[in-house]
Amino acid sequence: MKSPAKPEIPPRQVRRWPVALAVVVIGLGILGAYHHGFSGPFIFDDETAVLDNPSIRHLWPIWRSFSPPPDLTVTGRPLANFTLAVNYALSGTDPWSYHAFNLLIHFLSSVTLFGLVRRTLARPVGAQACPFDGLKAPSLPRGCGHLQERGKSAPLQSDATFLAFVVTLLWSLHPLQTEAVTYIVQRVESLMALFFLLTFYCFVRSVDSLKPRLWQGCAVGACLLGAATKEVIAMAPILVLLYDRAFVAGSFAEVWRRRQRLHLALAATWLPLAALVASTGWNRNGTSGFDIGVPPWAYWMTQFEALARYLWLSVWPHPLVFEYGTLWVHRTAEVAGYALLVVPLAVATLVAIWRWPVLGFLGAWFFGILAPTSLMPGRIQMIVEHRMYLPLAAVIALVGGGVGARGGRRGLTALLVLAAALGCLTERRNEVYRSALALWSDTVAHRPDNDRAQNNLANALLDAGRIPEAIAHYERALRLKPDYPEAHSNLGNALLQVGRIQESIAQCQAALKLEPDYAKAHNNLANALLDAGRLPEAITHYETALRLKPDDPKTHYNFGNACFKAGRVPEAIAQYEAALRLKPDDAEARYNFGNALFQADRIPEAMAQYEAALRLKPDYLEAHTNLGNALLQVDRTPEAIVQFTAALQINPGYAEGCNNLGAALYHAGRIQEAITQFEAALRLKPDYPDARQNLARMRALMPAQAEHR
Repeated sequence: MKSPAKPEIPPRQVRRWPVALAVVVIGLGILGAYHHGFSGPFIFDDETAVLDNPSIRHLWPIWRSFSPPPDLTVTGRPLANFTLAVNYALSGTDPWSYHAFNLLIHFLSSVTLFGLVRRTLARPVGAQACPFDGLKAPSLPRGCGHLQERGKSAPLQSDATFLAFVVTLLWSLHPLQTEAVTYIVQRVESLMALFFLLTFYCFVRSVDSLKPRLWQGCAVGACLLGAATKEVIAMAPILVLLYDRAFVAGSFAEVWRRRQRLHLALAATWLPLAALVASTGWNRNGTSGFDIGVPPWAYWMTQFEALARYLWLSVWPHPLVFEYGTLWVHRTAEVAGYALLVVPLAVATLVAIWRWPVLGFLGAWFFGILAPTSLMPGRIQMIVEHRMYLPLAAVIALVGGGVGARGGRRGLTALLVLAAALGCLTERRNEVYRSALALWSDTVAHRPDNDRAQNNLANALLDAGRIPEAIAHYERALRLKPDYPEAHSNLGNALLQVGRIQESIAQCQAALKLEPDYAKAHNNLANALLDAGRLPEAITHYETALRLKPDDPKTHYNFGNACFKAGRVPEAIAQYEAALRLKPDDAEARYNFGNALFQADRIPEAMAQYEAALRLKPDYLEAHTNLGNALLQVDRTPEAIVQFTAALQINPGYAEGCNNLGAALYHAGRIQEAITQFEAALRLKPDYPDARQNLARMRALMPAQAEHR
C-alpha cells in the first residue's frame, strides 16, 4: 500500500532561511572587504563635488540641493547631488558618512542583483532558456532539458538560490568594483546601478505578481530615479525589453502584445533624462559629446583597448589604475589586437540576440551598458574602471552559470573560494585609497607617462608639505604635455610657496596664455602679484577670477586678504562673508574675517568668528591669541588668560604667547606671574623689545607695590 502523497508546500513557504543567510553573508563579505574605506579622505573630484559645492550645504529649500553648480561630477545628476547634501547634514566634511552611504548603496545593489538572478533562474522559462545552449554539441536539444534527469528539475533551477548567491558574492567582492564604491563621488555609478537593477527586479516581480501594475509602477519609478542619477540608465528600457523577450515572453511579438504599455512607459523616462542632459549643454559642460572638438573616430578607436581591458580586468584584476589618462590612437595597428577580441564578441552578441536570446541578453548587458560612455566622445577619460560596475554582472553570470552547469555544486563551491580571494584583493586595493598621496603614487607607478596623474601626485605632495617633490612632478607633467594649463597654474602656486615669485608669475601667465578664462590661474597669478607688491594688478585678477567663477570660496577668501592688506576693510569683510557663505567650515577664512571685524572695531563679532574658527580647528594658535586680545579689549581678563594659556599649551616655545599672557596677568593684578611670563618670552626671544619693555615696567612696579603694602 502506497503512503499518501504529501501535500505540496506553496513555493513562498519553502526554505526561506537560505535566502536570509545569503543576504547576511553578502553583507558581511562587503563589510570585510571595504572596512578600510571608512577612513579614506576626499580625493580628486570629491573635493569639488563636496568641499566646494555650495548646493549641498543645506537640505532646505530642497530645490537647492537638487541644483548642483556646473562643471562637477554631479552636474545634471540632481538625485546624486541630493544624497551628498544628506551626507553633509549628517557629518559635514567628515568623510565617514559619505563612505557609509556608498557602502550601503553597494550592499543594496548586491542584494537586488541576488534577487534578480535567483528569480530569473527559478523561472520555468528562465531554466529552459539555458545560457549555455550554444556551447553544447548540436545534437543536444535546445534549452536546459539536457541538464535534467527524468522527473527532476534542472540543476540551475533547483540550485537557483545557491547559484545566485555565488554570482552576487563574486560581483560584490570583485576588486574592479572598488572605484565605484570607495571613490565617494562615483556613487553616481553605483546609485544609478541600484536603480537599474531595481527596474529589472520590479519587472520580474510584476510578471508573476497578483498586483502587476504595482510592480510595473515601481519599475518605472526606479528608472526615473536612475534618470536623475546618471545618463547610462538610458539603456534600461532597451535591456528590459530584451530580458522580457529572452526570459519571459519568448518573442518580441508576445512582448508587445502583453506589456506594450509598460515598455512605452519605461521608454518615456528618456524625456526627463533628455531634459537633464540638455541642462548641461548636451555635452556635460564641454567634457563629452559630439561638439567638444574631439573627432568621434579618434575617440572610438580608443574604446577597443578600453573594452578589451575591461574584459581582462574582469578575469584578472591587476593592475587596477585609478586614472588612465588621456590616450589617442595614431595608427590603426595600435588597436588591431584589441579589435580582434572586441569586434567578434560584439558581432556574436548581435547574432545571439536572435538565435540564443539568453546569451544575447548577457552580451547586450555588457556592451549596452558600456555603450553610452563608449560611443559618446570624451576629451579627458577613455578608460575608466568604475564604468564596469554593472557590466561586470554579465561576465560573472556567464562564468557562474557555466561552472554551475558543468561542475554542479562542487564547481560553485570552488567559486566561493575564489570570491573570498577576490574579497581579500579588494581589501588590499582599498588601502590605496587611504590618502590622496597613496592613490596618486600608485597611479603614477602604473602609468608614469600619465600627465594628469603626475599633476595630481604633485598636488598631493604639495598638500603634504613636500614642495620640492611637488615641483618636480609638476615639471614632469609639463614635459609630458607642455600645453597643460592646470599644471602651469599649479606649478606657479608651488613656486610661490618657496618664494620664487617671478617664476610663479611666469607659470601662471603661461597657463592664462593657453586658457585665458581659467579662473584658478587668475587666482594663483593674483596671489603671486600680491606677494610681489603689485596690489592693483592682483586685485584686477581676483576680480576676473570671480567674474569667471563667482562661487569659488578660495578666490573670495584670497581677494578678502588682498583688500585687508590694502586697507579696504569693508570690502575685505564682504569678501570673507561671501567665502563663508560658500564654505562655512573654513577655519582660516573665519580667523581672517575675525581680524577684519576687529580692525573695524566690531569686537563682539570678531570674537564670534575666532570662536567659530576654534570649533573647527581647536589647536589654531593664532585664533587663541587673537581671541585673547579681543577679550582683553572688552575687559574679560580671566577669559583672555585662558586663551593665552591654551596658545602656550599648543606651542610652549611661543614667545609672543608668553608676552600676551604676561600682559593679561598684569591686567589681573598678578604682577609676579606677569614678570615670570615676560622673562620666559625673553629667554625664548632675547631681542623681543615688547617683552623687554613690559618686564622693565613690571619691575618698576614691584617697589611701589611693596611700599604701598
